[in-house]
Amino acid sequence: MQIDLRVPVGLPVPQVADFIAACEDAGFDGVGVHDHPHSGRDVYVTLGLAAARTRRLRLYPATSSPAVRHPLLLASAAHSLEEIAPGRICLTVAPGFLAVRSIGRPRARLVDMRAAVLELRRLLAGGTVSFGETESRLRNASPRPTPVYLLAAGPRMVELAGEVADGALMLVGLHRDAVGAARRHLEEGARRAGRSLDGFRTIFIVPIAVEERVEAAWRWAQRWFAPGHPWLLYPSASNLYWLRRAGIDLPEAVAPETISDGEAARICDAFGLFGPAERCLDRLVQAREEAGVEHVFLFPAHTLDGGYDMPGREVEAFARIMRPRLPR
Repeated sequence: MQIDLRVPVGLPVPQVADFIAACEDAGFDGVGVHDHPHSGRDVYVTLGLAAARTRRLRLYPATSSPAVRHPLLLASAAHSLEEIAPGRICLTVAPGFLAVRSIGRPRARLVDMRAAVLELRRLLAGGTVSFGETESRLRNASPRPTPVYLLAAGPRMVELAGEVADGALMLVGLHRDAVGAARRHLEEGARRAGRSLDGFRTIFIVPIAVEERVEAAWRWAQRWFAPGHPWLLYPSASNLYWLRRAGIDLPEAVAPETISDGEAARICDAFGLFGPAERCLDRLVQAREEAGVEHVFLFPAHTLDGGYDMPGREVEAFARIMRPRLPR
């Protein structure tokens, strides 16, 4: 299996780059760094410094929104990283959540994401793109275009990924029925576009909470991400769609405090990795065996206030317990 980790810009940029280098030493295959311009720390500067300090790690923003950064700027940044770490970069894009809020804009619409992904792929391949009445291209491009991945949380976005992107970061949980449903949506998008999914890369975003007591980890399903925003609905209510595919039917206006302990356990088991490191490992191997999950992006569970905490516990648990026993 390939295992990536979400790392925030929760420290000064040089220290984040050092942390990412430690992730490589711990055995991770990749690191995605969140793109929060309002943090005052730029993700592409951070990734550039990390690229110079690592040898094999896959690196990417997790994720950038074309509603915040123009596609030409995103393509230029991605190619610049490609020149520092050839073959180790991918560009991941999404409608946006906290980043678009910080500039007072709504999330990008489905039609906007379709246009942005197509523009990015064309620019990175050396082609010309029209922005209004202006034609633009990258003066420098790589022989191997940097792949463009779409963050897909809802079924329509999953289909769009299958239609236009090089790959998808899918937040659908780990239950085999939910994973199977997501793959069917990918295939539907590819069918509409008349394209094959051969070579298409799928990365599953997997929430993780490493706790000594599994009951403490299950509490995440009963928490609020922010006032008025349940953790279960972060980043969107599409989480409920995939839980229903897994046989867990929750109301759209779910109040986390009304979720029973037993129901919280079922939710967490279907949605991610929760509990002691050994249990997280077993669940991950189960997802590989039952659902064919081969590549995951570990996304440490957090609230809005804790979004910049560095995932030291996850790195330590992975290096000491999970990585040595994972199938390679």
